[in-house]
Amino acid sequence: MSAGQDMNTEQDMGTEQDMGTEQPRPLAGILLTGGASRRMGVAKASMVVDGTILAVRTAALLAALADPVIEIGPGYSGLPARMERTPGEGPLVAIAAGADTLAAAGWHGPALVLACDLPLLTAAALDLIGRWPGDGGAVPVVAGRRQPLCARWSTKDLSDARRLAHTGQRSLRGLPRAVPGSVIDERAWGSVCGADVFADVDAPADLTRLGLGV
Repeated sequence: MSAGQDMNTEQDMGTEQDMGTEQPRPLAGILLTGGASRRMGVAKASMVVDGTILAVRTAALLAALADPVIEIGPGYSGLPARMERTPGEGPLVAIAAGADTLAAAGWHGPALVLACDLPLLTAAALDLIGRWPGDGGAVPVVAGRRQPLCARWSTKDLSDARRLAHTGQRSLRGLPRAVPGSVIDERAWGSVCGADVFADVDAPADLTRLGLGV
């Protein structure tokens, strides 16, 4: 499918698990490219950072690990894309739209959920999240803050997102659920990447801080 085509602080847990024995699991992917980008002044997904469109770069990382992979947004990434019924209502609504789209296509498993504005995200970090042991979600925690928009969401998490969004909730609070073994803390992700990998960009100053050219 071409771009734009519509497809009908946490408790430390699990950081000592043996990642070497974990096998790849089927995963879908949801890339979020909407959002107002008011502070940036241009759509973040369409920015060219160090020669690459930000949404295209993130989509390539996601597609290397997950299948199927979709974009929820205007169609910046080259992935099959659709818009939320009511754009601009935040990431919970966008994730619910992604979960709805995947379910309509017959997917009822976990998914990697990524915001498009993570210019330093690496394949190694994403692979760690995708392969994290257990059947629940897998959520990195950086400086005491959960990263729900760079995380693996379980089947139950995606179902909860759909239910909550359809009843009018807009907060991501509590999602993905904090279940035993779901937290990826610095002792785990620090072996494959630095904290800047999880840094998003909301304003031009963020690009400067991360040493990125536009």
